[in-house]
Formats: sequence, C-alpha cells, structure tokens
Amino acid sequence: MSIIGWVLFGIIAGVIANMVDPRPSYGGILGAVVLGIVGAFVGGLIGAMLFGVGITGFNLSSFLLAVGGSLLLLMVGRYLGHGRHV
Repeated sequence: MSIIGWVLFGIIAGVIANMVDPRPSYGGILGAVVLGIVGAFVGGLIGAMLFGVGITGFNLSSFLLAVGGSLLLLMVGRYLGHGRHV
C-alpha cells in the first residue's frame, strides 16, 4: 500500500476505533491517523501470531484487525497514562 493508502486506512480505522470507544479521545484527525496506523500494525502482529492472518490491504479482515489493535492501544494508553482502571 502507498503512503496515501496507509494514511487513508489509518483515518478510517482510527475514526472507527474512536467511535466505538465510549470515552472522549483527543488528538483530532492526526491522532486518528496515528492511532489507526499503529493499531493496524499491532492488530496485524496479533492477528498473525494468533490466527495466521495479517493486514493485507483494504478488506474487512484488515479493518477488523486495525480497529481491534487501535482499541487495544486506547485501553493500554489510558491505563498507563492515567493510572486508573480501564
């Protein structure tokens, strides 16, 4: 995927993760892009280790992995950043 493709993928995955998470998040569109791209990386690693499936492009399984990875990052970040329960 090209850089523009990854940014678009990151925007979509990050925005979906922010919509699914009930707590308000900060960072705007740039935060959503970073969250989505890093979430795709984390979700792809976990998916490859557990299920043998990684991020392969613009398809449903890749989006599910990216959103799942993004939600995991949100939970871990809130836990470590605030010192409160998730």
